[in-house]
Amino acid sequence: MNDLLKEALELVARGVPVMPLREGKVPFGNCRDCTGNRCGGRPNMKSAGACMCPRPCHGWAAASASVDVVSSAAWTAAWQTAAAVAYHPGGAGVTVVDLDNADAVAWAREALPATRTVRTTRGEHWIYLGTMQSANGVRPGVDVKSRMAYARWLGPGEGQMIRLPEAVTSLPRHVVPAGAVASSPVPRAAWTREVATGCRHTEGYVRKGLDKGVALVGSHREQGAASQAFGVARFLGGLHQECPGPCGLEALGWEIVAAAVGVGVPEPYAVRAVENGFAASGTAVAGVPLTLKI
Repeated sequence: MNDLLKEALELVARGVPVMPLREGKVPFGNCRDCTGNRCGGRPNMKSAGACMCPRPCHGWAAASASVDVVSSAAWTAAWQTAAAVAYHPGGAGVTVVDLDNADAVAWAREALPATRTVRTTRGEHWIYLGTMQSANGVRPGVDVKSRMAYARWLGPGEGQMIRLPEAVTSLPRHVVPAGAVASSPVPRAAWTREVATGCRHTEGYVRKGLDKGVALVGSHREQGAASQAFGVARFLGGLHQECPGPCGLEALGWEIVAAAVGVGVPEPYAVRAVENGFAASGTAVAGVPLTLKI
């Protein structure tokens, strides 16, 4: 039993639903049966499905407060390579205001009532008793994590936890429009013929497929956007298997990532989903970078 699993089981003993995070502080990807949400999703998702996969699939929805599940053989491989422990705030009956930088912390000290505080790598988590809708980008550098979300466990924190105030519950009404959230990727060159000199498809054909894919990702505003990003990347990558290359797949990939981030998917998670989608497509085009760099 490694240290992360021991820590997870200590949280489970207190009734906190936990899950492992891999490198990059993101959930483990879905197994083959759950990829692309083919299983229908877990029963506790917004679109309830019948999936009873024993592995830690479906991100936050896999979080469990069961000793048998968390220490099961199906979770063992994940714990062996995990980089951190996460928990489902909504399942623990709390809301986390994730303050990602010093400016966000300074704002919270002026605008929000004091509560239990946990230091993070770049800022702080402010934890309130009670649950609410989760939302990313409610202010620059500020995310709200409660229902249908996960937060990294960084210790119990300090201070007295108070009931969820209106100053926090009203924050999702001020979410920045999709595509303009503070966590959006740095703008990168869009796909054009100039970056796809070896593609055998017309620009109209590629753009039509990309636009449909981006729209599909953007339509999943509360859950499933990362899975859709994987599927779109896999589909688009497969279209270019016979091209001599280069086809500008990196530029296509960043447009998919931007769509996922625009509906709240953390950028590293969105990047990994698109990378995995390209890899699953079996695309092997000489001179085309299939690894996206943040």
